[in-house]
Amino acid sequence: MAKRKVVIVTDSTSFMPQNLVDQYGLTVVPQILSWVGESYLDGVEISTEEFYSRLASSKELPTTAQPSPGQFMEAFSQLKETAESIICIVISDHLSGTLDSARAAAQTMPDQPIEVIDSRSTSMGLGLLVLIAARMAEEGRDHMQIAEAIRSLVPQVRLLFVVDTLEFLHKGGRIGGAQRLLGSVLSIKPILHIEDGRIEPLESVRTKKKALSRLIDLVEEQTKGWSKIYAAVVDATAPDTAKMIFDQLAQKIELVEIIRSGLSPVVGTHVGPGAIGVAMLDAGPLQDLG
Repeated sequence: MAKRKVVIVTDSTSFMPQNLVDQYGLTVVPQILSWVGESYLDGVEISTEEFYSRLASSKELPTTAQPSPGQFMEAFSQLKETAESIICIVISDHLSGTLDSARAAAQTMPDQPIEVIDSRSTSMGLGLLVLIAARMAEEGRDHMQIAEAIRSLVPQVRLLFVVDTLEFLHKGGRIGGAQRLLGSVLSIKPILHIEDGRIEPLESVRTKKKALSRLIDLVEEQTKGWSKIYAAVVDATAPDTAKMIFDQLAQKIELVEIIRSGLSPVVGTHVGPGAIGVAMLDAGPLQDLG
């Protein structure tokens, strides 16, 4: 069987819809979730349904860890048999040590072309980059063309989200500049975003309803002037709210594509139940790459 020209690898925080994983033959390296002395492969050994059900009643919060270099080595080695080259796009280096693990693994395989890229994002902010890379691979682009294109798109990604509480981000150590909001956490619903690969506060709104309305406004504002918009709506146990936001964005903004997805257990550990997010990507700059 002929080898594929380029295969795309990502980590499980992207939480790509399974139909897209299957369609594009993506390889997903799982993060690690530890809970009450047990370890689970993110999204493999614990489902989102089981995770959020346990989280609601658990007195002890789980902890998370990046995949080991060995996990990436195993994935890369298996792909060596079926792929000429590999593009590996992972969660922001400021949120996880995953990038270091992937790079360490790639260095052990100098005879296999592997490009490791920091998405500076997570969830479907990462996932949208993976999707574009997968489609470029399907078009027959070589791995360096794809790597150059994806690196050019990293600054074009936006990820906004509303959480019910900052408790989970605080306990998980991923709160970044939103630390200053903790004192008023009971009276606000913060709108957060990924800025330079870190979780930072964007605005504070008094109620969840107003926060969600403002979230939609912000997406409209931030995509103004964009020429080729991809979007994704993600949620942790809030499917009805996510569908409402999905439907409104689809009506209000001229989109190339909009995707619905959940949040993996590892991401859910840090944002908590009820979180809603919107990822956006302007693929317009790709037109300049020819």
